[in-house]
Amino acid sequence: MKKSAYSLHSEDWKNILEELGYSPRVLEFWLQGLYKDRSYWDRHISIHLMNELTTKFDFELPKISRILSSEDQTTKFQIQFPDGLEVETVLIPFNKRFTVCLSTQVGCAMNCSFCFTGTQGLKRHLTSGEIIGQYIVAKNCALTELKSLIHPRIVFMGQGEPLHNFDEVLKATQIFTDKNILALGPREITLSTVGHLPGLKKIFLFPRINLALSLHSPFETERSHLIPINDKYSLKDVLCALDQIPLIEKRIITYEYLMIKNFNMSEEHALELKKILGHRRAVINLIPFNPFPGTKWERPTKDEIDDFRARLVQHKLRVLIRTTKGDDILAACGQLKINKWAKDNGRDNRF
Repeated sequence: MKKSAYSLHSEDWKNILEELGYSPRVLEFWLQGLYKDRSYWDRHISIHLMNELTTKFDFELPKISRILSSEDQTTKFQIQFPDGLEVETVLIPFNKRFTVCLSTQVGCAMNCSFCFTGTQGLKRHLTSGEIIGQYIVAKNCALTELKSLIHPRIVFMGQGEPLHNFDEVLKATQIFTDKNILALGPREITLSTVGHLPGLKKIFLFPRINLALSLHSPFETERSHLIPINDKYSLKDVLCALDQIPLIEKRIITYEYLMIKNFNMSEEHALELKKILGHRRAVINLIPFNPFPGTKWERPTKDEIDDFRARLVQHKLRVLIRTTKGDDILAACGQLKINKWAKDNGRDNRF
């Protein structure tokens, strides 16, 4: 099986070209053609080199099997890989720029009770080339169909637990931030984790990207009910690991808090959040629960959301409310899953 051309850093390509006897000056044209415009290859890359590299590497991008478009312009792609397995990738509009929500696994092993993805279990990890491929497919649509001239930001908040697939997500992030390839700034990338402790302890190997913890309850027992892995990697231990991360000036850690009706929005929750986060460099990102087929949880009302936010502000906590995007096509937080509904409601017309 050929290695994906999209799983290589610029330094890897430099070494490959040098081993084949080509000048380092070829590297720029090669990378421009690979990631931006194939016409660079026609003008600057010899047929002999093309033949050598296409024999060694796989240049195929993942296929789009279905597209769902939301009323708010959120676009959900069903992305299919050569083995037939699929993930969902979401292109989200925000303040005249797009964010791409990338999947890191086919399914997920965490089995969180608030997440549709967890109901399908883990099929396999994605490779770095497959993760990069998702981004390129979504970016190309943003550039050609939606006329966005700025590279989309990235959030690792799609299907899968990113730190459970540590090595491949790390490699993909290094390629995303490679100045000779996609040249995204570390602050343009956010990784969300439920608290996979082995990965958190190695997070220093990543570029200094933004980090978000799926918190959802300050109480261990409640959090375990939502996030079963909390029984293995307790919130107390996860917070200690986060405290070991050196934060540069003005950098904070985001604590995602899913608001669930009649479950985690009381004054006791607000007081405990003050206790565990009040002394930390933290912002709480409040997320109204997004229903999905078969869930037992309910979304709170607008008044309940506003009241809980006010409680947290009263306790001098920094709070944001995440705007729900794409919930009408099951593209919002916690709603991603390749299922019969997605297949039946997909459409092949582009936008």
